[in-house]
Amino acid sequence: MKIREAASAVDAEIVQGSFEEGDLSGGYTSDLLSDVMGHAQSGQILVTIQAHRNTVAVASLIGAPAIVICNGRPLPEDMIDAAREEGIALLRTDLDQFEVSGRLFKALGR
Repeated sequence: MKIREAASAVDAEIVQGSFEEGDLSGGYTSDLLSDVMGHAQSGQILVTIQAHRNTVAVASLIGAPAIVICNGRPLPEDMIDAAREEGIALLRTDLDQFEVSGRLFKALGR
């Protein structure tokens, strides 16, 4: 599945759209960034409510091509700028993490 297909599957707005449209290998859902660093894998889309610059830094570190921010949280400009600099897609949806994770799991054919 491509990033834009994932955005459609979770009714997400693409807030930062300067990224390479690659295939997603899966997803990882967590609001604890140390957990993400220890367990997420490269190529996975990150699902979280952590709407700040550090989330982008962690996504870059693990090789996540996209971040989905849930619950319609506002995204600070420095987060959007950091995602643009790193080439990481930044998506925002009104859905919660449970719903987003379920939809992505289904869309990925898991």
